[in-house]
Amino acid sequence: MKTELMEPAASDRPQGQTLTYVLITPARNEAAFIEPTIQAMVGQTAKPTKWVIVSDGSTDETDEIVSRYARQYEWIELLRMPERQERHFAGKVHAFNAGHARVKDLEYDVIGSLDADITFDPEYFDFLLSKFTGNQRLGVAGTPFQEEGHQYDYRFTSIEHVSGACQLFRRQCFEEVGGYVPIKIGGIDLVAVMTARMKGWQTRTFPEKTCSHHRKLGTAKQNTLMVSFRGGKGDYMLGGHPVWEFFRCLYQMTRRPIVLAGMFRLAGFTLAMTSRAEMLVSADLVRFRRTEQMRRLRAFIKNVVTG
Repeated sequence: MKTELMEPAASDRPQGQTLTYVLITPARNEAAFIEPTIQAMVGQTAKPTKWVIVSDGSTDETDEIVSRYARQYEWIELLRMPERQERHFAGKVHAFNAGHARVKDLEYDVIGSLDADITFDPEYFDFLLSKFTGNQRLGVAGTPFQEEGHQYDYRFTSIEHVSGACQLFRRQCFEEVGGYVPIKIGGIDLVAVMTARMKGWQTRTFPEKTCSHHRKLGTAKQNTLMVSFRGGKGDYMLGGHPVWEFFRCLYQMTRRPIVLAGMFRLAGFTLAMTSRAEMLVSADLVRFRRTEQMRRLRAFIKNVVTG
């Protein structure tokens, strides 16, 4: 059934909104999730200059759903890419880059990557834009996300990390970082945010707001234990420190599935380390990440001991 939503009148839009933004959403067979995301965007008090939804070879009704809204709202654009057989995270980057080519010549201050399966309140983007307005060194911003009513534990993900569910970059920061790196195993959002910090930009998750993620991360055609194993392997290949990973896996053993999740993650990391798997990021970024991790681990242990 077609859902009609009215845009807020001009008089209802936020006063003093000076920053403009564009969004890109790579979407592959997201018919079950994408319409609530579009409805959430239509309801925003701060609309994007352009929102390019890149259908990455979708074979379900994703294109039909997006096309219906694109006909109604001129700032929504559907860009279809050919169907591909391989499924990996580098494909998401290629889809994003195709969308970026559609907006790169537009005037805007902030560019964002938005997943096709999240929802948020009407002031969500107005809130994030205000953070860029208030801090000229802020390069990347976002909020926590919730899955099935649960929010990530920030003891093992600093508020300096910004989830890939919705990442907003100041345009200058995005260009200095060089955009997203097409890494097949994933971690493209992590690498982009770390690179921004390494280049001197501030990155921040603002917990005052949240978005809701409607497909559990890492579950597309994968079981939970394999997600843990591949996560550990990926942590090594993306420059994670062994000591940090050991403590992280100990914590993961307290999460469902009890013990097994942490064991499989540690096994993945250990196998990658002992087999000297190829690092997928630069030596400079490996050093930067490990230094950050050990600083946070020391601070965490100190808080536990003195707390």
